[in-house]
Amino acid sequence: MIVKAELDKLGLHYDVVDLGEVEIKEDISAEQRDQLKCALLKSELELMDDKKAILIEKIKSVIVEMVHYEDEVPRTKNSDYISEKLKHDYTYLTNFFSEATGITIEHYIIAHKIEKVKELLLYDELTLTEIAYQLNYSSVAHLSTQFKKVTGLTPSFFKQLKSRRRNSLEDV
Repeated sequence: MIVKAELDKLGLHYDVVDLGEVEIKEDISAEQRDQLKCALLKSELELMDDKKAILIEKIKSVIVEMVHYEDEVPRTKNSDYISEKLKHDYTYLTNFFSEATGITIEHYIIAHKIEKVKELLLYDELTLTEIAYQLNYSSVAHLSTQFKKVTGLTPSFFKQLKSRRRNSLEDV
C-alpha cells in the first residue's frame, strides 16, 4: 500500500509485478526517483533499480524460500529448482551470482541449510535422520560432514552445547 500511495502521489503509472517489485510504465525523472527513494526509506523500504542487484536479491530470496519456508527442500536438483523459479539458465545465474557476491550459489545454499539444521537441532523435535531427509541430504553422514565443515562442530556436539546451556540456566 505504501509503495502504491507514493507512486500515485508522484503521478506515476505502474504495474505491480510481484511482491516487492513494481514496473513503472514511463521513464521517471531524477527528481521523481529521489522523491520515491526518500519516501520508501521512511517506510524502511529500499528502491532498487540496478538490474544486477535485483537479480542477486531474487536468487537469494529463492534460496531462502527453498530452504527455510518449504516444508521440505524440493527433491529436484537445486539448479533445476532455481532455474525454474527465476526463468533463467542456471549456468548464467551461478556465474552471475559468483561474480557479484564472491561465493557460489551452492555455498550460499549450504550456509542456509546448515542454519536450518541448527534451528531444527535446537527445536529438538526431529532426529538427525529426519533432518537429513527433510533437507534433502543423501545421508546423515553427508549432513554431518557438511555441518562440521561449516561450523567446526558435529551436530551431536552442537546439540549437547544447547542442552548444557539449558541445564546451566536451570541451575541458576
